[in-house]
Amino acid sequence: MAEPLEAVVGHRFRDPGLLKQALSHKSFASESGTGVYNERLEFLGDSVLAAVVAHQLYVEYPGETEGVLSKKKSLLVSRASLAVWAEEIDLGSRLILGVGEENTGGRTRQSLLANALEALIGALYLDGGYDAASAFIRQWCARKHGTLEETDYKSRLQELLQKRYKSPPTYELTSASGPDHDKIFSIVVRIGTRELGQGTGKNKKEAEQSAANDALSRKTGGD
Repeated sequence: MAEPLEAVVGHRFRDPGLLKQALSHKSFASESGTGVYNERLEFLGDSVLAAVVAHQLYVEYPGETEGVLSKKKSLLVSRASLAVWAEEIDLGSRLILGVGEENTGGRTRQSLLANALEALIGALYLDGGYDAASAFIRQWCARKHGTLEETDYKSRLQELLQKRYKSPPTYELTSASGPDHDKIFSIVVRIGTRELGQGTGKNKKEAEQSAANDALSRKTGGD
């Protein structure tokens, strides 16, 4: 039996409704008519995460330049990194999804897992304050910032496709949603007319890397 999420994150919620909201996807809210889903908590959690990670890196690397610290921070808060974190705590199995999202593999979709993880951080912040959110985030930083490696998924995908098809992939922006200060970009990567993968990110570069990673995870071009 899976360990309760409160035990995993190290916080007992005074308001269980916040935890439920953090785990509720918009698809469930739409189908059930509850109107309660996690996007606002995701917005909050994103900012809390950035602040805690920046503070942690500032303290731990007193001799590093702003450029080095920014690179480390970007890696830790990237969609790919957050999805790994979400998988480690088995967040996917705990999500509250609509039937359509469930049937199309929402529990393992990288972007959905990353968003839910940020929503969980937002819920921790509202329920237990900065200290509760910070303790959860710092635990991740302590485990991962020395071992995570920056991966150029686009280069790996291009190398694979050039070898197999003698042709590079193409990336298409399919949508850019949200306010100007917090846009989410969606990208589809293709070889010819065949769709290989999809990805999202806070900028086009991150979304393209996410799409390339998705394509690689599907064993693109497998024999």
